Amino acid sequence: MGMSVTISVATEQDAEQIFRLQYLCFQSEAALYGNYRIAPLVQSLDSLRQEVASDCVYVARLGEEVVGSVRGRVTEDGAASIGRLCVHPRLQGHGIGARLLRAAEEALVQERGATRFRLHTGHRSESNLRLYRRVGYQTVGTSKGEDGVPMIVLEKPAGTYAATA
Repeated sequence: MGMSVTISVATEQDAEQIFRLQYLCFQSEAALYGNYRIAPLVQSLDSLRQEVASDCVYVARLGEEVVGSVRGRVTEDGAASIGRLCVHPRLQGHGIGARLLRAAEEALVQERGATRFRLHTGHRSESNLRLYRRVGYQTVGTSKGEDGVPMIVLEKPAGTYAATA
C-alpha cells in the first residue's frame, strides 16, 4: 500500500464518504440477521451530517479516502454512547477499529467529561464482540434494537481508555 492510515476528527466534508462507508460495512451485519432495515442502513445523509456537526466523530483515512469511522456522545447519565464503528472490509483485522475507539474514548473523556463508555452490538456479531472485549468492554445487559435485532450492551469505565490501542 505504501500509505499509513491516520485517525482524525471528522469534518463536514467527510459526511458523504462516511455515509457510503457505513452502508458498505453494515451489509454484513444485515445479512447476519436477515434484516436490511437496520439503523445504519436506513440512516439519512442529513441525519449523519447532523451527527458529524454535534457528536464526537472520528475517521480513519488512507490518503484522502475515509476507510473507517466511529461516533460518540455523552448521555445524561455521564456515559459516552459509542456507535457505528465501521472499517472498510478490505482493511478489517489491522487494528483500525481499536484505534478509532481509542481516539473517540479519549476525546469523550477530555472534551465532554465522559465517566464510562457504553456500546451495543448484535448478539451474533462475534468479531465485534471479540474486539470490544479485547479492549476492555464487559457485557452489562441486553436490549432490542429499534429494528428488532437482539443486542448485547457492553460498558467499561472511562479510566481504562488508555489501554485500548
